[in-house]
Amino acid sequence: MGNTIRALVAFVPADCCQSYLVRDLREMPTDKMVDLSGNQLRRFPVHVCSFRELVKLYLSDNHLNSLPPELGQLQNLQILALDFNNFKALPQVVCTLKQLCILYLGNNKLCDLPSELSRLQNLRTLWVEANCLTQLPDVVCELRLLKTLHAGSNALRLLPARLQRLQELRTIWLSGNLLTDFPAVLLHMPFLEVIDVDRNSIHYFPSLAHLSSLKLVIYDHNPCRNAPKVAKGVRRVGRWAEETPEPDPRKARRYALTQEESQDGEAPALPSLLLPPNS
Repeated sequence: MGNTIRALVAFVPADCCQSYLVRDLREMPTDKMVDLSGNQLRRFPVHVCSFRELVKLYLSDNHLNSLPPELGQLQNLQILALDFNNFKALPQVVCTLKQLCILYLGNNKLCDLPSELSRLQNLRTLWVEANCLTQLPDVVCELRLLKTLHAGSNALRLLPARLQRLQELRTIWLSGNLLTDFPAVLLHMPFLEVIDVDRNSIHYFPSLAHLSSLKLVIYDHNPCRNAPKVAKGVRRVGRWAEETPEPDPRKARRYALTQEESQDGEAPALPSLLLPPNS
């Protein structure tokens, strides 16, 4: 039903979209998902907030810059996608959705995140790539169950030492920032499995051989003088590595989603890009 809604609304002019939805969405979708991505929406159709059991809400690729307080009625929401919109600040109502596990905020105009985001203590995956962040917001370090952090394509120059508090963090994506040194805090996070510092300005890499959980490090497109030393079986992508395929962000996103949506509690299989050689 969710995909059907998306297909239908795609043919409705943006100015008419909300009234159309009020007329058409009379019942809760059976899959508990509403996908309104790519529909040129400038305002959120408030009628959707009547679906109190909604679990997944996709609003990607629209023209939204605000959300109504009624969104706070969706207290069962676990996945919220707000990427590719015009948000300059995260609407406070998002911080009231305490069941959120996955939050997509990429490709907006965010310069910071509110301290109230710390209320989302079930958050496992946070995407803030391609915003206007010059430093990683302190509140990120309060999200103690976070497993995947994607903060690429910002203007980050360093990472806070408090990041090592996130002992559940397994994957961190930092490509396309302004890092001139490999973030020292990552050397104290042996639980990390994937580190991506592609497309930065790092000149020297310290040894990563002591990071016992590491499976993949991507360091391509840096003016580095050396390759990071890693333990046996860890895959490297970059200069002087065994091979240098271009990382596929779509695979990374699917991997992050699979991690969070897996219901059997077991770690999902890594996509081919994330597997060590000869695995």
